[in-house]
Amino acid sequence: MAKNRIKPSEITPEDVFMNRRQIIAGAVAMGLLPSMASDASAAAIPANGDTFANVKKWPGSLDEEPHSWDVITTYNNFYEFGTGKGDPVRYAHLMKTDPWSVEVTGEAAKRGRFTLEDILKPHALEERIYRFRCVEAWSMIVPWVGFPLGDLLKRFEPTSRAKYVQFFTLNDPKQMPGVRYPVLKWPYREGLTIEEAMHPLTLLTVGVYGKVLPNQNGAPLRLIVPWKYGFKSIKSIVRIHFTERRPETTWNMAAPHEYGFYSNVNPNVDHPRWSQATERVLGGSGFRALISSRQPTLMFNGYAEEVASLYTGLDLVKNY
Repeated sequence: MAKNRIKPSEITPEDVFMNRRQIIAGAVAMGLLPSMASDASAAAIPANGDTFANVKKWPGSLDEEPHSWDVITTYNNFYEFGTGKGDPVRYAHLMKTDPWSVEVTGEAAKRGRFTLEDILKPHALEERIYRFRCVEAWSMIVPWVGFPLGDLLKRFEPTSRAKYVQFFTLNDPKQMPGVRYPVLKWPYREGLTIEEAMHPLTLLTVGVYGKVLPNQNGAPLRLIVPWKYGFKSIKSIVRIHFTERRPETTWNMAAPHEYGFYSNVNPNVDHPRWSQATERVLGGSGFRALISSRQPTLMFNGYAEEVASLYTGLDLVKNY
């Protein structure tokens, strides 16, 4: 069967395509695209490398000194760009983050595709200094910039059937060389219970150290769930799916005996190949990050007082 061919008359002229913001605004005005934007204190998106304006300091931040920009941006896990800690900073510049949109699907009244501007516009940004703990038993202190994920999810009006929220990362082998290899089942996906997703500590993150989030750290949108291991904080989100059933998650699919759905930081539950009782606090940047000190791992990464009630009656050994 012959493939459908695009007629020359159907191709959008380049000058029209490049003026994307006017096209989107016009489509929203005509009702062709859903809009969630309001005129209230929009969070402006600065150029890559620039700083956000009007970022408030969150009073609940840790009082510990954050790690340096070099450590935070050069020692990363982002398998879409390679399995080495230095691969993301080496290759992530290949990913284009403008334009960017997020598709919303599943058990919600408001579904569709929303631009980055739509998602950010009504929200005030905060700088929150969180402890970030990796399942590989290393940790760092990071000054993230973002707003509570729950504030966004409420705008989509999830139904009573929305028991879980699933997230998907961009999956593009042209921009992400790691996706060309079957290291994991692509696209990368993660999930939270609706209660976890709505918890005020769960942060939809757009920046770090007041600046736009670098590509290697998950630009332009990533999650930070501070009481869970780092792989739950999915990067470069392109889809949010509300579902009644517990969703598939990438590392649980790859090694279910090592990575459970909940993946809360729990020093009493060891990874099958190493202990979680202590963690390595990162030192310098790059390979120098291996030179570090060790400290005891805190239950729920130190956020037990805020989140332990989410798991009342749940066996945290069986439900790791």
